[in-house]
Amino acid sequence: MSTLLHLDASARRESISRELSAAFAAAWRAENPSGTYIYRDVAADPVPFIGPGWTALCDAVLAAGHTDLAKLPELARTPEQAAAWAIVEPLLAELLAADVILIGTPMYNYSIPASLKAWLDQVTFPRMSLGHRRFVVASARGGAYTPGAPKAAFDYQERYLRDFFAGHFAVHDAVFVHAELANSRTDPNLAQLRDKHDESYALALESVRGLAKEY
Repeated sequence: MSTLLHLDASARRESISRELSAAFAAAWRAENPSGTYIYRDVAADPVPFIGPGWTALCDAVLAAGHTDLAKLPELARTPEQAAAWAIVEPLLAELLAADVILIGTPMYNYSIPASLKAWLDQVTFPRMSLGHRRFVVASARGGAYTPGAPKAAFDYQERYLRDFFAGHFAVHDAVFVHAELANSRTDPNLAQLRDKHDESYALALESVRGLAKEY
C-alpha cells in the first residue's frame, strides 16, 4: 500500500499550483484506492521557523554521527531541544511515512515561498536519505522560465529544489511540472501572452494527471 504526502504552499486560496497539485492528488487517489493520503497546507497552517532549539538538536545529530532518523528523539535531551523535537516529530513522521511527496508551490521572487522553506528546514537533518521516496513538484510561475526564455537564468525555484532534494535527501529523480506565464491572467502588459499561458496550463494539468497514474 502506497502513501502520498501532499503539501500546498501558495498564499492564494485559489491558485494554479493548488489546482495542479489537487489534480495530481485526485488522479493518484483514483489509481490507489487503498493508499493513504496525507495533506498539509503550509500556507494556511504555517510551520514555525527553526530556532535555537532546532540548531542545538542539529548539532547533537552531527556530534553523534547519527544516520538513523529513528534515533533522533534520543538526542532531544534539554528542554529547548525537546520543544524543537515536538515541532519536528509530526512533520518528519508524515514525510517518512510517504512513498510519494507532492508539492504544490508557486514561484515567489524567483524562488519558493517562505512557508515551504520553513517546512524543508524543520524536516531536514544531516546525513538524511529518503531512499525510495519520489518527489513531484507542481508549480506556477508568473513569467516564462523555460530554457531559452529571457529569464531562464533567474529560475531559482526548480534549481533550488532539485539541489535540495539531491543534496539533503539523496533523491535525484524529482519531477517538475510548471504552468508558466500565470501573470498574463491579471497583468495587462502580459495579456498578449495569455494563449501561451493557457497552453502551458493545459499541458501541466495533463502532465500531472498522467504522472499520478505512474506513481
